[in-house]
Amino acid sequence: MEKRLFGTDGLRGTVNTYPMTPDVVMRLGLAAGQYFRSSQRLHKVLIGKDTRLSGYIFEYALASGFCAAGMDVLLVGPLPTPAISFLTRDMRADLGVVISASHNPYNDNGIKFFDHRGFKLPDAVEDAIAAKVLACGEQWDLPAPETVGRAFKLQDSTGRYNVFLKKTIPLDVTFDGVKVVLDCANGAAFRVAPQVLEELGAEVIKIGVAPDGTNINRGVGSLYPELAARKVVETGAAIGIALDGDADRVIVVDEKGRILDGDQIMAICALDLMQNGGLPGNLLVATVMSNMALELFMVRHGGRLLRTPVGDRYVVEAMRANGAKLGGEQSGHLIFLDHSTTGDGTLAALQLLRIMARTGKPLSELATLLTPLPQKLVNVPVERKIPFAEAPAVARATAEAERRLAGKGRVLLRYSGTESLARVMVEAENPAMVETLCDMLATAITEALG
Repeated sequence: MEKRLFGTDGLRGTVNTYPMTPDVVMRLGLAAGQYFRSSQRLHKVLIGKDTRLSGYIFEYALASGFCAAGMDVLLVGPLPTPAISFLTRDMRADLGVVISASHNPYNDNGIKFFDHRGFKLPDAVEDAIAAKVLACGEQWDLPAPETVGRAFKLQDSTGRYNVFLKKTIPLDVTFDGVKVVLDCANGAAFRVAPQVLEELGAEVIKIGVAPDGTNINRGVGSLYPELAARKVVETGAAIGIALDGDADRVIVVDEKGRILDGDQIMAICALDLMQNGGLPGNLLVATVMSNMALELFMVRHGGRLLRTPVGDRYVVEAMRANGAKLGGEQSGHLIFLDHSTTGDGTLAALQLLRIMARTGKPLSELATLLTPLPQKLVNVPVERKIPFAEAPAVARATAEAERRLAGKGRVLLRYSGTESLARVMVEAENPAMVETLCDMLATAITEALG
């Protein structure tokens, strides 16, 4: 399989190792600037980042490339990925750029783009930009010296996003007296998420709000929700909210310290929207990774689930194509298309709090709406990536697993978009069968492709 410069969520890699090097990133700014530049006027690009130390490298490398390509640059500093999507629309910019490696450790970084409407770029556009970056001896169509771009720092970008988030909550709903544990992963939401919750009346117990450039995602955030769970039980909070490094995903904890994933959050929000006429066609969009229980839940309540490939960009594309208003991933990306054009962990948490306030029900009671089927996911190292159907041993093992499940579970095999791994997922009512079939498939892949 040919490796793309961009993966499922933009460009990503280890800092100062190809492709995350200053020269490549500057070329990326040049290429994207040239792609989006108009000959009629200077265009405008907005650049934000998370709290990684290396953000300084890539912020200025990108700005240099964009300015050289004839685009003005607005620098907003550390802000969540969904804030950049919102500000790109709000500031009428032609392009938004986020410098972040999401939930990865600090030594990684990445770059992702949003168009002028706040949507992630389609693969075809990314590939066109990547081709210019990778072309040897590329002749850049650079503007005259008097028409190069300028860079500015945008003031009060945090305040703009704060107001946007609060407007997603009706004026008659407040969170007065609600105790909330909030883990910001020492990442991009460390300022704005606590501000928003406090201004809506919540009592916020903060974790992961002291970034130092190297501690993003380190033992905190959505990858480590156990930390928030312990603090919820210790303090008697009503909910725990754990964001990832760029705050586009969320995992929550109920008042008993039990962890809810994205599927359970989607079920709660989907039912609320269906009951209030806010889910067109009673359609929910999720990826192939979402638990089969979510599909059964939607059918039971008169709705349906549409599945997409892994990646929130594919969820959004399917939502737009099918008129859906809610979609997401098991990992905690939730998209409320009436409010935002990309996954927003803080916004999703606010919607959960709104439902709790309106229904008067604790999160533990709302969580009983969906009981996930036992599921196991394993990563299997591979030397080559070929279609699984072309590996006879893997095809036989898959057929055998599906025969034994007899329609009461699922098997999913896919390759990682960024690593030399095959991902094996099995779910069924019987936990022992899940273990057995997952091991059988992993062994078949190792022997055939390892």
